[in-house]
Order: sequence, then C-alpha cells, then structure tokens
Amino acid sequence: MTPTTTPDGPVLIAGGGVGGLVLALSLHERGIPCTVFEAAAEVRELGVGINTLPHAIRELAALGLLPALDAVAIRTRALRYANHLGQTIWSEPRGTWAGHPVPQFSIHRGRLHGVLWHAVRERLGGDALRTAHRLTGFAQDAAGVTARFATAGGVVEARGAALVGADGIHSTLRALLHPEDGGIRWNGIQMWRGAVDWPEFEGGDTMVIAGDGTAKVVLYPIAPGSRSGTRLLNWVIYARIADGTAPPPRREDWSRPGRPEDFLPFADGFRLPFLDVAALVRATPEPAEYPMCDRDPLPWWTRGRVTLLGDAAHPMYPVGSNGASQAVLDARDLAARLAALPVPEALSAYEAERLPRTAEIVRSNRSGGPERVIDFAAARAPDGFASIDAVATREELRAIVGGYAQLAGFAVASR
Repeated sequence: MTPTTTPDGPVLIAGGGVGGLVLALSLHERGIPCTVFEAAAEVRELGVGINTLPHAIRELAALGLLPALDAVAIRTRALRYANHLGQTIWSEPRGTWAGHPVPQFSIHRGRLHGVLWHAVRERLGGDALRTAHRLTGFAQDAAGVTARFATAGGVVEARGAALVGADGIHSTLRALLHPEDGGIRWNGIQMWRGAVDWPEFEGGDTMVIAGDGTAKVVLYPIAPGSRSGTRLLNWVIYARIADGTAPPPRREDWSRPGRPEDFLPFADGFRLPFLDVAALVRATPEPAEYPMCDRDPLPWWTRGRVTLLGDAAHPMYPVGSNGASQAVLDARDLAARLAALPVPEALSAYEAERLPRTAEIVRSNRSGGPERVIDFAAARAPDGFASIDAVATREELRAIVGGYAQLAGFAVASR
C-alpha cells in the first residue's frame, strides 16, 4: 500500500515486544520504513500464557498472521466464571463461537512474540531489528528525531521521522517524557503462575476463572500437550498479601521463582470438581511470581514527533485479557494515521483516539474488570449456592461482563 504521506525518514521503535513488532509490520504494510531497537541482547520465547481477544486478532489476521497463530495457539471456545467450589456464576462463548469472524487465542506469550519477530525479520529484513540497543535519550527538531541507544560498543545514535516508545511498563521514554510520573503502583496482590502438561477439561479449549473473596485461579490451555488427551495448561493464582500502600517489589523481583509455601495455602482453598488445583501447581516445574502492577493514566503521550505505545503508555492489571490486545490496537491505529497525516498530526490524532479509551480500561481493571462477577457472588453467597439465579440476576451479571466487553471494544454487536 502506498501511503498518502510518507514520513521523512524511518520511524524509530524503542521496544521489540508485541506492540513494537505489530507497529513495525503495520508500517511496512503501508510502505513506511522503520527500525525496531530492542534492549535485550537475545530474543527468547519467554513468559507463560496470555489471551488475545478477537478485536486484536482481527488486526493480526489483516497482517496475514492467522495461520501462524493457529499453529501455536488454542482457539478459546468458552469462558466460565465460577466460585471456589466450581459452581458456575457466568459462562459465555468466545471468539468465533460468540459470532466474531476471528478467534480468541490462548497462547504462550513467547510463541506469540516469536510469530511476530519472525514475521518482521522475513518481511522487513534483519537490519530492521537491532538487539542490545537500550534507549537512553532523544532530541527532536522540526525535521525529525535523534534517538540515543546504549550498546555493548558504546552509545549510538539513530535519526528518524518519529520515535515511538514501546518499551514496556518500565519504559525509559515514558520517564523522559514524564519525569514527574508517580511510578509503578502495586495494589498489594501477588500472582503465582506456571504452565504444565495436564489432562484436558471441558473440551480442552475452555478458560475458567474461579475464586472467592480470598483468592482466584485462572486456568486456560495454551497449546497441545505432549501426549494425547493433554494440554499445556496455563494457571495463575492471585491473592492480596498487602494493603496496596507499600511500594512495588524491586524490578529484579518481578519474575522470580515462586515459593510453594506462599501459594499452596491458596491452592488448597479451591474445590473444583474437574481439576485439583493443588495437584496442578505442585506438578509445575519452576512456577514464577509477579506483583499485580499498573501506572496511573497519563495526561498526554505525545510531544511533537515522540509518543508512547502499549504498556509504556497504559500498563494495566492483567484482568480481562486486554494488555497485549490493546497494544495491538495502538499499533494499528498509529500506523494508519502515519500513512495519512504528517508525523506530528498523526501522533496527536493517535493519542486523541487511544489515550481516553485505554485510560478507561486501566480504571476498570483496578476494580476487577469482568472478574468482579466472582467478588459479587462471593459477597452474597460465600459458602456457595444451589443456583446462581438465587444469588444474582442475569442482568446484574451481564452488566459487569458485557459492560466490560463494550468498554474494551470486543463486544459482538449482534449479541
């Protein structure tokens, strides 16, 4: 596609995560040159599981990535919210089963990243990907931006038409643009997670989120298992261990090995008839722990030819399966505007569209997002129920779950 307006020089993308790579593919699709600068010296398929929602998969499908994703992910058929006894609070079809033209995928984060990284390398060439380049500063003028990167050989500079910070929740560019920013906020909730081969449940393509007022467990398969009848099952247990007034754990503690004595008491509290949560987590090699953190929404992302994208712009609690999906939507919106407008106007229009939308999701996730249906049921029936209809009306539950889908942009119009 020939852009309506071509930036004078490449777009410099600081950060080779999901958002930065989707931006690179989207710019290339529109004939706009770009270079991705990744701080890590080596790109490896790290992480555990995430969900990518249909509104984001639609954009990835437009980039021709659907077959590659299908090869490494599970198409999520259904989502069920339950209490700690496994009693259903709310269930609904997902993806194509819900009427979307594309699926919802449950996928290993590293494999999603691998699909995107290989696509950028194949389509843009190896020179478009620079590893071991950590952004340290920038300067801009009316004609472009000069970005500075620390490398093993010293500081190097790159000149481009725009600089986009897609460098995550610990974003250097965000700190440069907003030195007064309050920093990362920890709500006092700790998450423990892992993935292990496990016998299929509920068709092998269902996501279950269960819990009570003490803890929640999230379960979803992210790939075929090593033998017939199994799946690589991603699990997350999370519970509040502090009141939210303490500072977040040190950055180096964000993905440290989880200690079984910390999370097994929570695992023992679940009585799911289809799965032994305590046995699952005991069988998992090298579970990890993470704090549940975000940042306050920013008043602005853009100054001239410089802007933010994805977690650098709007890190959010991992409820509602929206972090990676919103980064994809950011990237697609920004690329389309850069193809149609001069750089400063494009970045300004992108911010005007995406900042208020993502800020609302950040705020909603702080109150639990769609998972509030579990808290709602636990408050009214802490010991379980014979029928959810005796606890809450369908309209009350739909207002929570359906309202979030509308807010986040993945509701099916016909439903």
